Amino acid sequence: MKEVTAAVRALPDKSCALDPLPTAQLKAVVDIIAPFLAELFNRSLASGFVPEVFKAAYITPLLKKSDIDPADVRSYRPISNLSVVFKLLERLVARQLLDYLNKSGLLPWLQSAYRVGHSTETAVLKVLSDILLAIDSGDLSALVLLDLSAAYDTVDHDILIRRLKTSYGLSGMVLQWFQTYLVGRSQCIRTGLSASLLTLIVCGVPQGSVLGPILFLLYTAELILLIRGHSLCPHLYADDTQIYGFCRPSASLELQNTITNCVDNVTRWMRSNRLQLNTAKTEILWSTTGRRSHQLPQLPL
Repeated sequence: MKEVTAAVRALPDKSCALDPLPTAQLKAVVDIIAPFLAELFNRSLASGFVPEVFKAAYITPLLKKSDIDPADVRSYRPISNLSVVFKLLERLVARQLLDYLNKSGLLPWLQSAYRVGHSTETAVLKVLSDILLAIDSGDLSALVLLDLSAAYDTVDHDILIRRLKTSYGLSGMVLQWFQTYLVGRSQCIRTGLSASLLTLIVCGVPQGSVLGPILFLLYTAELILLIRGHSLCPHLYADDTQIYGFCRPSASLELQNTITNCVDNVTRWMRSNRLQLNTAKTEILWSTTGRRSHQLPQLPL
């Protein structure tokens, strides 16, 4: 119960239309309501069951950037507004899940998102440091930036559950809880005072949830081993994937062929896991010193 009370008091002052109480009022009565919340959460975890009412979401479309076409539906990011009580349960589960993964050494170590001590800054420092060290030693460097289309929305639930079982050792009631967390979700689009009809969701993990991004990291962790199998360096941040490698100037064509084969294999892996590589936003950057710039490859990748 103390854990629930502390988690409620740490909640941001945001509310959802699905909440019976605004978050500020929930905090004000936490000492009274905490025993009931603890009982509800314990029953959910002990039975491996997530109530249907917790799995409904309002989707608020948010423009990804201010300078893109607002009339294009692809310009929006679908953020799920979920019940604060449900997100409270998610936070407690996420804490236990991350503790287990950290103690077991199962978290992908070259993934910098949604982890304590990891951020965009640590991701940039790691990649930039490796590239600068290679250039200082006289090598050429190639960096490929991959982009996924609607990555969180296309996660296959059956594949994810199998991966949680075989790769991360979840089983029994814990695995059943995650299965019921994923299936039977519904959502509607809400803008202003208008809302669409509720629609059943058959794939994906909700953006705006606590557990959804963590589950996505576990879903895509195999990419790290796949890329390293080509003797290249990977680094992931959420749904962004960086692939980079180094070579002597005389071996640039070999590195270019290696990167091509690696990206082909990554594309096949993504397709087999119901993910889609956005080739229009995939970029490659060659780097070297000014006096070696004439040695950079001129052929397209």
